[in-house]
Amino acid sequence: MCSPMPAPVCLVKNVNGSLHVNDSAIKYLDEISQPVVVVSIVGLYRTGKSYLMNRLAGKQTGFMLGSTIESKTKGIWMWCIPHPCIPNHTLVLLDTEGLGSIDKGDSKNDAWIFCLAVLLSSTLVYNSRGTIDNQALENLHYVTELAEQIKIKSPASAQAEDDDEDFQFVRFFPNFIWTVRDFVLELKIENKGQVNEDEYLDFALQLKKGTGTRISNYNLPRRCIRNYFPTRKCFVFPLPASQDKMTRLESLSENDIWPDFLNVTQHFCDHVFNKSKVKTLKGGQRVAGRMFGHLVQSYVDTISSGKVPCLENAVVAMARKENQASVEEAVKLYQSGMEQVKNLFPVSFSTISAEHQKLSTMATAEFLKHSFKDEQVQYFKKLMEEIEKHFAELFVQNMETSEIKCQKLLSDLYLEINERLQQGEYAKPGGYKLYSIHKEKSIINKYHSQPDKGVRAEDVLETFLNKKRIEADIILQTDTKLTEHEKKMKEMEEQSALLKQKDEAEEKRMQELEQMVVEGKKHSEERLQQLQEKIKEELLQQQQELEKAVEKKLHEQNELIQKGFENLAQSVHQGIQQLKKEKEELSISDCFSYVKSALDIGKDILAMYLLYKSSFK
Repeated sequence: MCSPMPAPVCLVKNVNGSLHVNDSAIKYLDEISQPVVVVSIVGLYRTGKSYLMNRLAGKQTGFMLGSTIESKTKGIWMWCIPHPCIPNHTLVLLDTEGLGSIDKGDSKNDAWIFCLAVLLSSTLVYNSRGTIDNQALENLHYVTELAEQIKIKSPASAQAEDDDEDFQFVRFFPNFIWTVRDFVLELKIENKGQVNEDEYLDFALQLKKGTGTRISNYNLPRRCIRNYFPTRKCFVFPLPASQDKMTRLESLSENDIWPDFLNVTQHFCDHVFNKSKVKTLKGGQRVAGRMFGHLVQSYVDTISSGKVPCLENAVVAMARKENQASVEEAVKLYQSGMEQVKNLFPVSFSTISAEHQKLSTMATAEFLKHSFKDEQVQYFKKLMEEIEKHFAELFVQNMETSEIKCQKLLSDLYLEINERLQQGEYAKPGGYKLYSIHKEKSIINKYHSQPDKGVRAEDVLETFLNKKRIEADIILQTDTKLTEHEKKMKEMEEQSALLKQKDEAEEKRMQELEQMVVEGKKHSEERLQQLQEKIKEELLQQQQELEKAVEKKLHEQNELIQKGFENLAQSVHQGIQQLKKEKEELSISDCFSYVKSALDIGKDILAMYLLYKSSFK
């Protein structure tokens, strides 16, 4: 979590009726790695929305309140605070521009503000004054326009041009809370007596039977609220203070505010804190700060271009950005860890291989933690390619460092023999024996005793001894103490020693190669398992999302049947069947099979085998 936000900042600016994203707010969101719970408030201007949002922030002031008929909040303002009830989560509060302001004159702008609040939040608070009557519901006409302003699927993936997506909204829309301010009536309903707030809201949302334009218009906002939002909740607030103090609500101490109002406010805050969920996308993907910033940018850009926001397109666009960023961060994690290994070069093959496997697994886990909807595993494969490319470079560098170090070591060890050679010590009778003793003790034994020579140690020694073979042969042939037979025997011994050294180097290479193949296969299987767990998690999220939508629609269908709306219930039933079909089509086994074929573990192992072989040519 980045440093706490001391006060709200503008997230979406409203400039002459045109919406623009505030870049500084997006930069702040980029620093939030925690999941976000997003609460938006909408409603007519001058209904006290900002006061409620300040209370959710645990503050008396913050979001602007006003004491005149002028709307104070323009666009959408954001306040990010640590979630008061859920550790390691961020509560994002969005206070929106008042709807229906007299100084705007552009109802289309209000519709988009309302639309953005729905699209961005996990809980939507609608704030009004007085009572929930037909006028109040008519003021909420924006909800009836959502079907035209929001699309679930892109045209390319929609089943048909006239595909009715209304029944799908419940999967992706936020929880709905209606807060009624300055409520002075009793919570009583004729023939029912005393009721609670939720029953009061449910009564206000009851549908009328009949046909005709008037009945249709009456039912439309009520149907939309019932159909679109997964849960509904109501709070009725009494007057907060005496009339002369109402305009100074922000500056009043709690002693000046009536207790009943404070009690309802506390119940409201507790409900929001405990019932609001982490913001999720289509498919059940949980949203963190950076992803939320992408989402805001995507929706505002779409609206500004004159197009209709599409949940599927927004998710695809955000997945592209988030997956690319996840690749870069995972590669950076891998490179940072391998840089520490590089500082120790040269190291043994087992050391560099073990660190590669460990850091590759860590990088994969880091990528999978933030990536989502990588359906063609293209970003996962891109990560693997970047890691293997970097490992190949380090693998070669390690060998080159080993070769340079070993050559330097042999060169230093050879100085003493070279000096004796220059002084002619080996040109005397018995010189070959003396030369052989010095070579064994001063070069070969000391070379073998030196630690940390790296993977090229035996090969460099083999090359060195081969180069010095002519030198040894000259000394042997000029040694007058040896007979011709003895010279031939020594020559054969020299060849045998060289062959032995070559065999030892080759055997070591084969052992390392076998080890590489075993470890490479094991590591590839581990990566495959990591990816399969991620896919399984995403599919389960989608299934749970669909199950909740089916459960909500079944409840709605039963209500309609009980109240005699058979035709509407049949329409809901069709939506339920489509949701169930979509759930049945989610196959984990099919995805696993695709992933196995797409990754091609054998290809990765072959690439590493060829790299290893080519390094010794």
